Amino acid sequence: MDLTVTRDGDRWWAALDDGRHFRCAMGRGGCVRAKREGDGATPIGAWPMRRLLYRPDRLPAAPETGLPVAPLSPTDGWCDDPADATNYNRPVTLPFSGSHEVLWRTDGLYDLIVVLGHNDAPPVPGAGSAIFLHCARPDYAPTEGCVALARPDLLAALAGVDPASRVVVRG
Repeated sequence: MDLTVTRDGDRWWAALDDGRHFRCAMGRGGCVRAKREGDGATPIGAWPMRRLLYRPDRLPAAPETGLPVAPLSPTDGWCDDPADATNYNRPVTLPFSGSHEVLWRTDGLYDLIVVLGHNDAPPVPGAGSAIFLHCARPDYAPTEGCVALARPDLLAALAGVDPASRVVVRG
């Protein structure tokens, strides 16, 4: 089941194939066809849902989903350093010397992270990294390029997806 993201006026919406709709947040740089590292934009396209990572200290059990699931730990990070051709757009263990995102965040945005198959087969340095489906801020403030849903909505969407599912960004 795909999750298709479209704009309606000044709001973004994500719709499952079964007709359920959820408000979502998108990248502060809008939507682009040619994603570049650090542009804050959400890439247009159809991105496979690779796997779900979750904070086991903040959820009573692994979320219900057809995706592969793994718990996060405080040493989990994601390399966003285009100069590191080996680790770029890949998970890394902290501490890590290159530029990276910390996945064990205090703000709750990464309590649930669906890793999307953007620029990962293989990664092209500079073409964008760490494009996730994750929890939104309460005010749906823009992301750094990811798609974000309210936590209850993300949990509801996860229950209906599997490895054949995609996030489809139409821009």
